Amino acid sequence: MKEKTELVRMVKSPDCNIRIDDVKGKSPGRGAYICLNSTCIDKVVKTKAFERAFGKKIESDVFDLLRTTLTNRKNSIKQKEIKGEIDG
Repeated sequence: MKEKTELVRMVKSPDCNIRIDDVKGKSPGRGAYICLNSTCIDKVVKTKAFERAFGKKIESDVFDLLRTTLTNRKNSIKQKEIKGEIDG
């Protein structure tokens, strides 16, 4: 099981929009967590896990946003490694 800090929370807001929770898990609404790697994202798409969790069809742009977020985080980590900000 992954640490909560390694996961991203998706939230279905009270107005029924699905988005990434950018308030550290505090946004109101129904939440579902996903690890940010391509395998997890592909599995969620294939199994329709978010559709079951949120009780509505999830548009492909939500998954595109997750993939973009994954790419951005990977790039951020690489930049920190280059600058020597990450131990290991």
